[in-house]
Amino acid sequence: MAIRKWRAELIADLGGEEAVSTQQLAIVDLCGKQKILLDSIDTWLLSQPSLINRRKRSLLPVVIQRQALADGLSRYLAQLGLERRHKVKSLHDILAANDDNDTPASANGKADS
Repeated sequence: MAIRKWRAELIADLGGEEAVSTQQLAIVDLCGKQKILLDSIDTWLLSQPSLINRRKRSLLPVVIQRQALADGLSRYLAQLGLERRHKVKSLHDILAANDDNDTPASANGKADS
């Protein structure tokens, strides 16, 4: 499902599952619900012949409600932060990666070919 992929990408942008707090996960879940609602409303709106009530010469009320949902999603995302966070490697991870990248040296101190 697309929302699960979006949620996983959002968590990855926040630094990964282990870097996200319980509070942040709650906001991520709220974002997911808002996104589902927005996507559903957008699908319905795009299928309408017009977004204007001709009799009243105004937008359909659902357009205004949709904007309120979009503003709410924007606030939730702002609480999470707009910058992408990278997973911070531990010293152990860095040393293990260096050990894996070292090429074995022969007895004369040069790398084997």
